[in-house]
Amino acid sequence: MSTDTMELQSVETFEIRKEIQIPAPIELTFEAVLDELGPEGQMPNGKSLQMKIEPWPGGRWFRDLGNNTGHLWGHVQVIKPPTLLELCGPMPMSYPALNHVQYRLKAEGGGTRLSILHRALGLIPPEHRDGMPEGWEHGLRHIREIAERKADAARKQR
Repeated sequence: MSTDTMELQSVETFEIRKEIQIPAPIELTFEAVLDELGPEGQMPNGKSLQMKIEPWPGGRWFRDLGNNTGHLWGHVQVIKPPTLLELCGPMPMSYPALNHVQYRLKAEGGGTRLSILHRALGLIPPEHRDGMPEGWEHGLRHIREIAERKADAARKQR
């Protein structure tokens, strides 16, 4: 015996814009963005996200849980080091959704202004949408920490 159900759901959208000033050169900050999206990506509790990114057009961005398991978060749509990176895909959403994230970097003085724009469309639960700004704050702080660490190491090598 089969049962049929049908539930109407509304398509939700959101847009998040964030900006941060980072006291590191633009090249090191771009490297820090890739590090945070890849091997240094972590949850707010410090646990590794086990992420990998292939930094070329069409490259995958995915969570590698080992033994051929994981989650595709997206693909590199645009990469123009050290000023622009765009990703598109489901990101951390395991339901019908499309996300586009743009990282734009601009050298300012001795540092870098990093701006992100995240736009999403799909069957996005409110609790997931509402947690996104906090997640982006964590990610940006972590990028700044990585970039500062790289800048300190570069100064020590001089």
